[in-house]
Amino acid sequence: MFKTFINAWKVKDIRTKMLFTLLLIVVYRLGSFIPIPGVNATALADTVKQYDLLGFLDLFSGGSLSQFSLFAMGISPYITGSIIVQLLTIAIPALERLSKEEDGRQKIEKITRYVGIALAAIQSISIIVMLQNANVDILNTLKLFGSDGANKAITYITIAVCATAGTAFLMWMGERITERGVGNGISMLIFASIVASIPNVFVRIFTTWEILPWARIDLQHGGLIAWWVPIVALVIALVLIAGVVLVDKAVRRIPVQYAKRVVGRKLYGGQSTHIPMKANANGVMPLIFAMTILQVPAMIAQFWGDQTKGFPLFVSTYLSASSRNVAGIIIYNVIYGLLIIAFAYFYSSISFNPVDISKNLQQNGGFIPGIRPGKPTSDYLQRKSSRLTLFGAIFLCLIAIIPSIIMNLLGIDLLSRFGATSILIMVSVALETAEQLDSLLLMRHYKGFLG
Repeated sequence: MFKTFINAWKVKDIRTKMLFTLLLIVVYRLGSFIPIPGVNATALADTVKQYDLLGFLDLFSGGSLSQFSLFAMGISPYITGSIIVQLLTIAIPALERLSKEEDGRQKIEKITRYVGIALAAIQSISIIVMLQNANVDILNTLKLFGSDGANKAITYITIAVCATAGTAFLMWMGERITERGVGNGISMLIFASIVASIPNVFVRIFTTWEILPWARIDLQHGGLIAWWVPIVALVIALVLIAGVVLVDKAVRRIPVQYAKRVVGRKLYGGQSTHIPMKANANGVMPLIFAMTILQVPAMIAQFWGDQTKGFPLFVSTYLSASSRNVAGIIIYNVIYGLLIIAFAYFYSSISFNPVDISKNLQQNGGFIPGIRPGKPTSDYLQRKSSRLTLFGAIFLCLIAIIPSIIMNLLGIDLLSRFGATSILIMVSVALETAEQLDSLLLMRHYKGFLG
C-alpha cells in the first residue's frame, strides 16, 4: 500500500489529485473549530461524554459536535438521507423507474441532498431542545430583541442555519473529492473524522498510564491505566486490522461463459469471465445501523429522569454495552448480533439484484456453466449472495462483539468510542483509496504504452 502511494506521488496528475484531496480535508478540519453562536460549547462537551448516541455522532463529525462548530452535524445527515431515499426507491415504483434512467439518477441524487439538508436542520435543533428539556443549560440566547421569546427563536434559527450550511458545504466537498480528488469523497471525510480522534486516544494513554508499579503518570487525575492495558488494546487493534484486510480482499468468483455468435462474417463471444462477489459486500453499514438502533433506548432513558429505577435501570442493565451484569452482557450482544445479521440481509437485498444480473447475462449470451439461463441463474446467484451475506454478517458480529466483551470484562474503556467500527471504516477506506490509485497508475501506463 505504501509503495502504491509513493509511486502515485511521483506522477504529476495523480499528485495533483492527492493534494486537492488533502487541501479539502484541511479545510474540513479548520471548519471544525469555527463555533456556532448561541451554544455553550463547554457545557455541551461535558454532556456529549454522558450520552452514547451523541458520542457516536461526535466521533463521525471529528469532535465537531462536542464543540458545536460549523461542521457539528458532520456528513451523517447525508448518509441517513441516502438510506431513506434508497428505501423509498424500493417502496415507490416511480422512484424505482427514475433510478434506472440515466438522468433519473442525477435527480435522485438531488433529492438525497435536499433530504440530507432537511435532516441536518432537524437534527441540530432536536439535540439542543432535548438537552434543554433534560435540564442541561447549553443555550446561550442571543440578545437581539427585547422579548426573550424572540431572542430564543432567533437563536434556534441561527443554530439551524449554521449547522445546515456546514453539512451542505461538506456534501459539496465530498462531491468535489469524488470528481477531482482521490477516493470516495464521503468516505474520505468520515475517514478524516475518525483519524482526528486518534491523538486524543494517545494523549489519554500517555497521561494516565502506569508504566511500572513505581512509575505513575496521572496528569488528568482521571484514574490510572495499568501497564498492560495499552498492550492488550494494541493487540486487539492489530487483530481487527488483519481480519478486516483479509475479509475485505476475499472475493467469490462466479464463472461466466459467453456463447459464440456469428454476425456477418465475424465471430463474437466465446469468452470466459467471472462475476466478483465480495465476502463482505455490505461493508460497515449493517454494523452502523445496528449500533444506531441499540443506542436509541439509551438515549430515551437518559432523558427519562431518575436513572436508578424503571426504564433507565432496565436499559443500563440489559441494553447497554457497558453493562457489568452477565445476563445483561449476553442479552445485549445477542440482540446486537441479530440486528447486524438482519440489516446485512436487508442492505444486501437493496444493493444486489440477481434477477437483473440474470437478465443481462441472458441478453448478452452469457451463462454460468452448469446453470440454465433465466430463473435458475437468478436463484443460483441469490443462494451464493445469501451465503456470502451470512459470512459477512458473522464476521461483523465477531469483530464488533468479541473485542467489546474482552475490554468490558477487563474493565478497559480505552477504545470505547474508537472501536471496531472505526477501525473497520479506516481500513476499508484506506484499501479502497489504494485500489483507486492502482487503477490510476495502470490507466496511465496503458495510455503511455498506446501513445
